[in-house]
Amino acid sequence: MTSVRRRRLVLLRHAKAEPAGNVPDQLRPLAVVGRRQCGDVGQRLSTSGLVPEHVLVSTAVRTRQTWDLVRSAMGDVPEPEVLFTDELYDAGPRDVLALLRLLDERITTVLVVGHEPTMSVTAALLADPTPPVGDLGQLHVGLPTAGYAVLEGPAWAEADRAALRLLEVARPPR
Repeated sequence: MTSVRRRRLVLLRHAKAEPAGNVPDQLRPLAVVGRRQCGDVGQRLSTSGLVPEHVLVSTAVRTRQTWDLVRSAMGDVPEPEVLFTDELYDAGPRDVLALLRLLDERITTVLVVGHEPTMSVTAALLADPTPPVGDLGQLHVGLPTAGYAVLEGPAWAEADRAALRLLEVARPPR
């Protein structure tokens, strides 16, 4: 009997950014509270065994900074392959799925660092609603900054509507 290798997907909304002001949206940096949120996210991912082998990151300044600080907070873990892509800045759920389907099936844990509402909508789209999971409601409301959803499924090529199991929706500490 062969066992199916489970793939875990972590969809992370960037940490709290500075207000828009006179800076173009794509250039907004993280706020001080956002920098603190990243440390918590990195530690939680590491202690939960969710250290990614592959990371997809939007090219916006706040998502790049989120990844850098989350990675630093993970401590001494293997360095993942990281792809910074403009496709995630204005992405919709189908764009995220297209990127996931390109992944090598040997990769078991992927982290996507992106924006709202794409991260929560993608997680809600992928999550199997049966049996109902309490956290699914949070996805319909949206992920807070530095919030993330963890999903699990058999293969990246099969990532599609209601095909993954929602394991957790994590919120930043208050």
